Amino acid sequence: MSSEIRLAFAHPSERAIATADDGPVDRISLRDHIVEVEIGAFQAERGTRQRICFNVVVEVQPIVGHIDDDVDRILSYDRVTEAIATELGAERLNLLETLAERIAERILMEPQALRAFVRIEKLDRGPGALGVEIVRSRSDLGGAVPDASQERPHPRVVYLTNDAVMSDHLTSWIDQLAAEHAPLIFCVGLPAAASPKVEHRMAQRRIDLLAIEQNGWTLAARDDRCKVVATRTELDWAMKNGQVCIWAPSKIVLDAVEGPKTPVTDTVALTGWFAQEMDASELLVIGAEAPALANVSVRNSAIGESVL
Repeated sequence: MSSEIRLAFAHPSERAIATADDGPVDRISLRDHIVEVEIGAFQAERGTRQRICFNVVVEVQPIVGHIDDDVDRILSYDRVTEAIATELGAERLNLLETLAERIAERILMEPQALRAFVRIEKLDRGPGALGVEIVRSRSDLGGAVPDASQERPHPRVVYLTNDAVMSDHLTSWIDQLAAEHAPLIFCVGLPAAASPKVEHRMAQRRIDLLAIEQNGWTLAARDDRCKVVATRTELDWAMKNGQVCIWAPSKIVLDAVEGPKTPVTDTVALTGWFAQEMDASELLVIGAEAPALANVSVRNSAIGESVL
């Protein structure tokens, strides 16, 4: 028992050795890699950065034959740090468990990797380190390595002013746009009624985002084909399955590593940011002036005009 307790708190490299199969394996390790990042489920952890410590051990296939001092024949340490940086940069996360799972999965996509031990600890949440450690093997991927050729869909993002939401043309717009090949995501602005005003900047930001979402439900009530969607996962599913979406912005905006540079009350600019985040094929703005975007095709339409 004492040995098991010691191993529970030992470095992942000792855990790897103690739980190894009979066959020989090589191991690479990353020790005490500290990054400052915003992460955490508690409100006190939002809007602030804290130190996170990573310890990672990867068991790899032994190299057969001469290594020839060729870096292309080994699993580089850079792949481990890149996996951490990529997952930290993808979105703001609430749970260390989620981060550990994603890092382990990304590492195990490397052809040499057999098992990954990932320990992540928060260093600033108390007098000690608070963390999680997971062990995942290549077999845990279920043999399904993501196919890079299966690209994420490129939706058409459509911004509707309040006048456009209430327009008699709404149903025909949805008919026309839904018949096109690209998935369809609607975005709306603030409702006509004034939102509550408070002095606290972050609280006001949340109030404004929730007001936009309430306006999204107004649009959903106008046409049953439109479903309010809040998460990237649900958006991806909806786009692949032909569902017309209305973007509820709170979660994606608040969880973004690089959020919108403009206030969320500038809802046209917010929609432009979202269109870029989604790799949209087009941003169509109905009833307002469209923003200029670097990587997304943009066009305007007046409320009385055809949208195609």
